[in-house]
Parts: sequence; structure tokens; C-alpha cells
Amino acid sequence: MDEPIPVSRAVDSGSAKLMPDIDRARGWLLTVDGAPQSYVDLDDPTYLEFEYARRVAHVLDTAAEEGEPLDVLHLGGGALTLPRYLTATRPGSRQDVADTDAALLDLVTEYLPLPDDSGVRLLARDAREVLEEAEPGSLDVVLADVYGGSRVPPHLTTLPYARAVARALRPHGIYLANLADSAPFAFLASQLATFAAVFDELCLIAEPSVLRGRRFGNIVVAASRQPFPVETLARRSVADVFPARVEYGEALERFTRGVAPVQDGEEVPSPEPPDGAFSVG
Repeated sequence: MDEPIPVSRAVDSGSAKLMPDIDRARGWLLTVDGAPQSYVDLDDPTYLEFEYARRVAHVLDTAAEEGEPLDVLHLGGGALTLPRYLTATRPGSRQDVADTDAALLDLVTEYLPLPDDSGVRLLARDAREVLEEAEPGSLDVVLADVYGGSRVPPHLTTLPYARAVARALRPHGIYLANLADSAPFAFLASQLATFAAVFDELCLIAEPSVLRGRRFGNIVVAASRQPFPVETLARRSVADVFPARVEYGEALERFTRGVAPVQDGEEVPSPEPPDGAFSVG
């Protein structure tokens, strides 16, 4: 069998590259303009290379009884890592993926095809437009992992956006967002304050070094109308290869004290990652 070789292609958002993993026979890393976007193992879609993806999966694993299908809207596609994960762990799930980069979706599905029975529908459209068109109370999860280059699009950070999320979710539904920030956490605080204005329960998962302000990194934020199983999430997060901490309740007040929800037209830009923060060779 021929050895897999890297694939490069110009896509709508920049220059995309699929690089084979020398340690896993059918493992692939997707980068856009040199920044890692997704990792997929076609032989084992439950293998999650990126720490933030494992933290998102911890929340997804507790969103319903084991194996129960979910109705999910993914905002942002990448290499479709988490849709593949849910197809494997919760067969029968109905999943829509909204991503404006049609060329990237074409590249991914050409070289890393989804199973025929995945139940995943790809929509080459703006994430907020798709969200706002969702039937009220039709979704169990809205999962946002959207980056224009290395920054979150501003229209996915505001109070009207958070309200659209709430309208689309069922009463037990969960919103999940992969964010990135560092001290003094102005962007993270704005997002926590915005979603706290709509949802009763919030928690976040991140490495302690990030939360202490020692470095820039990913922070998974979750919001719901129902309490999270924080003890279960904490156990799973601390047992990870790169242990993470779960913060909720009063612990989040240090981020949001005196911070107002973000209105349309008043967006707080997500920070530009420092040079080399997420790049690969």
C-alpha cells in the first residue's frame, strides 16, 4: 500500500494542508495557514488528539444517557472531528455542520470521507444564519468552534447570538464553545457575561496554567438551563493527559464582575494568538 502523502489546497479561508500522522496509520492533521485546526483518525473516530476536543467530549458524554442519539448543530466544521465522534459514540444522532468555507468542506470530505450512515449534513453557510433558522427547541447541543483565521467572528459573540442559541435549544440543551484567551481575559469575561444573561448555568474547562494567566490557550465554555454534572466533568478533566480544571458558580464571578453582556455592534474581539501559540512546522 502506498504511504499517505500530505495534501495542500487553497480554500476560502487560506491555505489548507492535510498531513498524515506517522504514528497512526490513518491519522490526519488539518492545518489552515499553518495553524492546527483538527485531527482525525479514520480508524478510530473516538481518538481525540487535541486537548480541547477531549474536554468538549467530556461534556457531550454527559449530555444524555450513554449511546442516546443527540440533535446537534456544529458551528464550524474543520475536519469534522466531533461529528465523527458523536456518530461513533451516539449512533443515530442528527447533526448539521455550518461552515462558510465550502472549499474546506470539499477537501475534508474528499480525503477524509464520512461514513455513509453518519447522519451528518454539511451546510456551506454562515453559522449564525443557520442557527437563527433552526426550529425553536429542536436541538440538544449547539457546539461553536468557529475561527476566521485565528479569531472568533464577532457576530458569534453577542447577546442576540446567545439568545438565538437559547431559542434553538431544548430545555435541557447545552451550548459549548471553544474559545482561546489569556490574562487579563477580557474576551472570556465578555462571553461569560453574555451567556450568563441568558442561561442559568455556566462552567468552563481549561488547563490551570491558562486560568492562572501564565499562557495563552483554549478554554471550553458550556452553558445550559440545567445544572452540569460538575463532579463527573472534574474527574474526567483532571484525569486527562494534560489535566484541566472545571470552574463554575462563584468561581466564575472573578471573570464577570462588572462586565456587561455584549450587544451587536459592541463586540469584544477575540485576541490574536501570540506568534507560535498554535503553529506547526
